[in-house]
Amino acid sequence: MTSMKDRMLAGELYRAEGPEILADLDRAARLNEAFNRSSATDPEGRLEALRALLGSVGEGTWVRPPFHCDYGWNSHLGPRGFVNFNAVFLDIARISIGADVQIGPNVQLLTATHPVDPEPRREKWEAAQPITLGDNVWLGGGVIVLAGVSIGDDTVVGAGAVVTRDLPAGVVAVGNPARPVRTVN
Repeated sequence: MTSMKDRMLAGELYRAEGPEILADLDRAARLNEAFNRSSATDPEGRLEALRALLGSVGEGTWVRPPFHCDYGWNSHLGPRGFVNFNAVFLDIARISIGADVQIGPNVQLLTATHPVDPEPRREKWEAAQPITLGDNVWLGGGVIVLAGVSIGDDTVVGAGAVVTRDLPAGVVAVGNPARPVRTVN
């Protein structure tokens, strides 16, 4: 029999239950708390807490607390990036962030999905799809990126935009849903 964690990792419908998932959620909650309590006067300790929480953190990347994620091990940050205050990474599926990415305050990367049909949703079934941010992406404050979205290299997403589908490389996108309005020179 396939475990709920196996189903989750395969991108299938699953329930957030069972010993593996609950242990992973508990681990992430403890490590989120440790990172968010870390002292600004101890940047090495703060980085150590972040590396304990996340799947990978590239050299020179900085994340400002508070930061929140579901699992941590499913989030991967490339080198020289910056994540501002109040980021939320629902990393049920993999979140891959390239090099030199700038993420504004209150940004949400949401890999979680739920059935539209009310009965399976009532029964607590859910799924997830990965999110990928290419190199040198800039997400303005309050941007929301939904499950299954990829954003190409050098793309800028304006503050408050909701990204519901893939964005190509080298564009400026704004609005809800986010749409390219011009190219980047």
